Amino acid sequence: MNSQQFRLVVYDIVSAIPRGRVLSYSDVARLAGFPNHSRQVGRALHLAPKALDIPCHRVVNAYGHTASRWPEQTQLLAAEGVAFTRAGHVDMKRSRWDILTSAD
Repeated sequence: MNSQQFRLVVYDIVSAIPRGRVLSYSDVARLAGFPNHSRQVGRALHLAPKALDIPCHRVVNAYGHTASRWPEQTQLLAAEGVAFTRAGHVDMKRSRWDILTSAD
């Protein structure tokens, strides 16, 4: 799979994340079939054309931290009903999309 194909797979996965749910970069990498490529997932999302309207805000790091250079991400997630911890991170236990068992 070349990098363009990888990006398209990432975009398909991220586009399927339901409102109010999140996945981590490593979750997306695993679902794409490349479990060691979480950084490449981040790069693919950074390069996503705005015209595709990919809900990139629904991808956070494994600890629920949002992107430090994108303060609007927290606002977008909160508007969708994503749960946050007292420390201000996404509550991954409550908000991670369990794609294998969820009816979301």
